[in-house]
Amino acid sequence: MHTTPIETAPAGPDIAALADTAACAIPPVWPLASSVAVNPYLGQSDLDLAATGALLARISDAPVTMPRSWYRERITSGAISDADLAAALAASTSSPRPASVAELKLAAQRPHVRQDPLPTIADLAARVSGIDWPAVIAERFGTWAGAWSDEGQALWAAPRGKCAWRAWQAVATHDLTPEIVGLKGFAGFVAEAPDSPADAMAASVGRLSMPTEAMPTYFHALLASLGGWAQYARYRLWQAELAGEHDSALTDFLCIRLLWEDALFAQYRSSIIDAWTHVVASHAAPALPGEEQVIDAILQEAAERAGQRDIGQILAGGAPVCPAGPPLLQAAFCIDVRSEVFRRSLEAVDPGIRTLGFAGFFGLGASHRRFASDVAEHRLPVLLNPKLTSCAGGAEDAADDRAARYLSRARRAWGRFKLAAVSSFAFVEAAGPVYLGKLLRDGLGLKRTRLPNDPMPRPDPALSLEDRIAAAASILRAMSLTADFAPLVLLVGHGANVVNNPHASGLHCGACGGYSGEVNARLLASLLNDPAVRGGLAAAGIRVPAETLFLAALHDTTTDTVLIYDGDHPSPAHADDLARARTWLASAGLVARGERALRLPRAGSAADVARRSRDWAEIRPEWALAGCRAFIAAPRSRTSGRSLEGRAFLHDYEWQQDQGFGVLELIMTAPVVVASWISLQYYGSAVAPEVFGGGNKLIHNVIGGIGVVEGYGGTMRAGLPFQSVHDGSSLVHEPLRLSVCIEAPVEAMTAILEKHPGVRALFDNRWLHLLALDGAGQFAWRYVGDLDWQRVDGGGQTIIERDLAA
Repeated sequence: MHTTPIETAPAGPDIAALADTAACAIPPVWPLASSVAVNPYLGQSDLDLAATGALLARISDAPVTMPRSWYRERITSGAISDADLAAALAASTSSPRPASVAELKLAAQRPHVRQDPLPTIADLAARVSGIDWPAVIAERFGTWAGAWSDEGQALWAAPRGKCAWRAWQAVATHDLTPEIVGLKGFAGFVAEAPDSPADAMAASVGRLSMPTEAMPTYFHALLASLGGWAQYARYRLWQAELAGEHDSALTDFLCIRLLWEDALFAQYRSSIIDAWTHVVASHAAPALPGEEQVIDAILQEAAERAGQRDIGQILAGGAPVCPAGPPLLQAAFCIDVRSEVFRRSLEAVDPGIRTLGFAGFFGLGASHRRFASDVAEHRLPVLLNPKLTSCAGGAEDAADDRAARYLSRARRAWGRFKLAAVSSFAFVEAAGPVYLGKLLRDGLGLKRTRLPNDPMPRPDPALSLEDRIAAAASILRAMSLTADFAPLVLLVGHGANVVNNPHASGLHCGACGGYSGEVNARLLASLLNDPAVRGGLAAAGIRVPAETLFLAALHDTTTDTVLIYDGDHPSPAHADDLARARTWLASAGLVARGERALRLPRAGSAADVARRSRDWAEIRPEWALAGCRAFIAAPRSRTSGRSLEGRAFLHDYEWQQDQGFGVLELIMTAPVVVASWISLQYYGSAVAPEVFGGGNKLIHNVIGGIGVVEGYGGTMRAGLPFQSVHDGSSLVHEPLRLSVCIEAPVEAMTAILEKHPGVRALFDNRWLHLLALDGAGQFAWRYVGDLDWQRVDGGGQTIIERDLAA
């Protein structure tokens, strides 16, 4: 008996997997309450700059480098030398590229005419209809997304409990705006769409005749068109994945955007079919860099080589300051670039002062509840999960906690009453004059806001003594602070104290998850003052003298004042030490404010710098991390007494004390990565402000409590506001990818890169530069990719590169 085999249809494309791939190409953005810097090129870490330029040119208007004129000015002035150009040209592995430095300089003289990105169907429909369909989609999607994503700003919250796709369907089937504008039958089209987003995407892709090869960059383009909304959905996915879960919002957003394309295609098919066929074919082709993109990438590399030459000159300039005698005060600051200015100012006050640099969460990843709050704030790098829980206050603060909760609820109720539709107009008429004094006080900048000073935070009591000892020993070793303790050791977190600034959390500590750093500092001080922990440390070889007191402090980076939390651990024996420390900190703050005043617009003196924090109309209260260009992990003696102009992350590290190089591995996989996110966010906001920048502060409105829009609605903006990187006349942030300078054996760093391919990709594709310092703290080796190194001189140049320049 013979049987005829049953033929099966070939499997279709795995659209869900392709959608997930497109989702991973989108960077996340954190809500305003805990905003942290994010690398906008996070999804392109496996590509180099030229390849990323080719990809982004296809899907958006985002350049990856500055205009050619920016490089020409630096070449003409000599800031970028022929040796820098030769070094960058020799390091390039892309093609086609110029054959010589002379050809490269000629190429720099002509402008790079950037091609428009591939249009979406909405773009094509707009061309033939005269209706701005991309703007219509942005407005309608933004209105819905703001309500669906709301985190407490709205008085009437949108219904919850549905996935984004189903929630949008429920609204869009009753929204007649698209039909009024000109998209016939859109509400019915949405109503007839499948309940499953996967099925809906498959149906739309089929009707659009989209081949599998075209889907990755086409999906990426659709998500990119949603701007900050897509990035916020990527944040939801990021948080879910950290918890071992999944969130479908981002792929649901893609499905929604795809359905708009589907509906527009159905209406305008005959007018756009030829153009759409060309777009589809272009999406199906590989996104390869052209000669112009390769030239731009080489010029950017040359600018970064010039910057590294400057850093090398600073590190080689003169003998470092090596204070003699026992320390009178030790102060551990966050590695934040703003700390470099204050540390240098503080060390100059007295030779008995030593400062250290360490990641601002001080190695304690805490999920913390503030006083009278049930909200868990993750005060640690967003790359990590919290390892402990803490809360402000204890049993003795219970009555105050209860009273504060009642007061907070009363204030919220009063605030909602003021804004409610039935009472808002009557409230203004009756109570408006009462607020005249408050308006004058706030408008004239007379009101002073206090730095956070909750009751002392207390960690989870379930943490065992063995765990506390192990954590204390690990942190002290990572700080290279294991001997020669001063009588007073300050653990200085940092935060910003500003008013009327939706992006205030972006001025706080990135290592603390966008919060100020006092909680982690206070937790560590309590840990290191615990007699039982000190006994365990002694058994581990770290002997902390009985007369040493650890205290937390908070550096206000906007005013350069420092609050010491001496009430956490009262010690009459240290009264003189505390009084002296406060005098030193005040003197250092005055010097630091004077230095920062030279960079800030309209800041004529140190007093002007302090006043900016209270000015509700001030759009540049401080420059935050603008200007960052280097990360240096080395003993403080390599950089002490040398001005790095507030442009370097400084992490204390002594590799001779690092047995097994566990601390080096931690530095390269955590602080370096966090610093790269900061550096690349500033880079992206400078070179592509329309795509990766936060827009104009003057027209910002907060939406949903999570982000800002420009004007009344539309696309949410992510990234740094224009005023954070520009002074009104020119850029204040020089867009250079971060140069990581580490004093450690290259063999140890190579082993770490080999162990961590994600970190290695950042260096192999030169999103970061890696240079090894020798025993004198000067450049000795450059990482050139593929686990290989080149010997360099103190300016970062190799002998071969110098010959090419000649």
